[in-house]
Amino acid sequence: MTAETQATNEADPEHVWLRTVYQKGARQLTTRAVLSGMVIGGVMCLSNLYVVLKTGWSMGVTVTACILAYATFRLLSALRLTNAHFGILENNAMSSVASAAGYMTGGGNMAAVPALFLLTGSLPSGVWLVLWFSVIAALGVFAAIPIKRQLINVEALPFPTGTATAETLRSLHVTQGEGSEEGKSKARFLFGAAGLGAVVAVLRDAKAAFIPFNLPKAIHFPFSWGGYAAKDWSIALDGSLILVGAGGIIGFRTCFWMLVGGVGCYGGLAPYLVQSGIVAKVEYKSIVNATLWPAAALMLAHGLTAFAFQWQSVARSFAGLAALFRKKSAAAVDPLDEVECPAWWFPGGFLLLGPVVVLLMSVLFGIPWWAAIIALPLSVVMGVVASRVTGETDVTPTKALGPATQLLYGAVLPGHLPANIMGANVTGGVGLHAADLLTDLKSGYLLGANPRQQFIAQLFGVLAGAIVVVPAFNLLVPEASVLGSDEFPAPAVQVWAGVSKILVDGVASLHPTVRLLTLIGACVGLGLALAERSVPKQYARYVPSAPGLGIALVVPGANAVSMFLGAALGEITRLHDKSLGARSVVSVSSGLIAGESLMGIVVKALIVAGVLAK
Repeated sequence: MTAETQATNEADPEHVWLRTVYQKGARQLTTRAVLSGMVIGGVMCLSNLYVVLKTGWSMGVTVTACILAYATFRLLSALRLTNAHFGILENNAMSSVASAAGYMTGGGNMAAVPALFLLTGSLPSGVWLVLWFSVIAALGVFAAIPIKRQLINVEALPFPTGTATAETLRSLHVTQGEGSEEGKSKARFLFGAAGLGAVVAVLRDAKAAFIPFNLPKAIHFPFSWGGYAAKDWSIALDGSLILVGAGGIIGFRTCFWMLVGGVGCYGGLAPYLVQSGIVAKVEYKSIVNATLWPAAALMLAHGLTAFAFQWQSVARSFAGLAALFRKKSAAAVDPLDEVECPAWWFPGGFLLLGPVVVLLMSVLFGIPWWAAIIALPLSVVMGVVASRVTGETDVTPTKALGPATQLLYGAVLPGHLPANIMGANVTGGVGLHAADLLTDLKSGYLLGANPRQQFIAQLFGVLAGAIVVVPAFNLLVPEASVLGSDEFPAPAVQVWAGVSKILVDGVASLHPTVRLLTLIGACVGLGLALAERSVPKQYARYVPSAPGLGIALVVPGANAVSMFLGAALGEITRLHDKSLGARSVVSVSSGLIAGESLMGIVVKALIVAGVLAK
């Protein structure tokens, strides 16, 4: 090696990281890290499934998982059930497993598959769905390999969630063997709130002789309009703390505009639709059959317009994708080859799993093989784009990438509903899991972890999430009529189904008034995206939230009320005491969601088994 080459290497950021940050030989991908990640990730997957069916959002996984693992192993250590210290890199590897499992509800999985169920009334068997989810997610993991070094090592994109996870891990593992008071406080808030959420679920949903009383499913307001009580219009305070917790995590701006949208929908738009005879019955399910169309148009127009403004990120993504196929000049052995994933894993993974995806699309959903093949190169493109946009903005654009695929399949296979829905499921799932792995790898890069071991950890999480999410979905949604009910409004499902139905049946199939509302919704979404881009940054928070307004049109009004309550309590806490807010809001919100959702699933299983009454 020449002196010039050595000097270049010494200044290269990757080589600097290898010398100064990388913790060679540190315990990372241990058996207990994998097993605890699979268990915690499975738990978080169950929780996210429950939440996404109620609210349309998938909640963050990694930070909560890190706190849970930290607290669990400190307890085991205190009880002398383990002697080996659970270190920061073990916790980081665990979070990679847990994240892959917990996000099995995202990327269109719990929107596309339920949408197909809603529109056709049938789904493949559980074993086939486990394989379907596993293969799509694994493809996303392999798709992240060729762009990891460019996005994380070289360009050092922020990946805000990954950076926040690394900071959380540092705060938990301040010194070897001991955590900070902040970490202990977060754990106490999380477990205490989880206990409260579990108690509420039992007292509300479980009916048996040993249950002393039952909490109401909703608290109704004593007023009416249009000749009907507020509860008939779905305006109430929901009895679920999950919604309060979700509001605390989502934030005040979005939930405030969700409340505004809910009041506008059920206080103005719905009565108008009833009076016009477009909606025959004053009930949530009848109303949402009309309001989901402007909601879908609003969110789709906003998502695609906001995505178009990120054209520079997209252009850089394609430039990076082209670079993958350029022949590299012969050079000295790269020392990072020992820790980074080998380049051949990317084509190897697609050559192994790609034919499986094509076969499943053909056999399970009747999609012609030539149309199924289109999804493979498209998913690589979507994975690259989703990863870069996530790295720069912390928003994975599946709400834009999914409909883009739906438009493509609507053109190449007009009238083929399964192709329209499940083709988008492939590209959305690959994009999400590629971005998720890179987010986790950002945490590892900051902490000095081995990326190859994190890649392997991610595959364990994919398997755990797929095994958990399918039977849980079948338990919660035994028949298609459950989707869109008061219990599970499933707004993301309804929007995905709505977009597919419009693309297959055409806009002409809608009532003229609903078509006009759909056009208005698209204009509002476009206008909000332009406003967010145009106003000075310090005023952007005053622009109405498009996701908040859109979701408000497809969930019961009670959801908007309860989520706003959670967001307001969180905001008040942060304003009153910034330190307390940092320690408590996310931890309490996550605990409420996890405790109630998990106990809700347990209660549901006991009802199905006949142990508890309906």
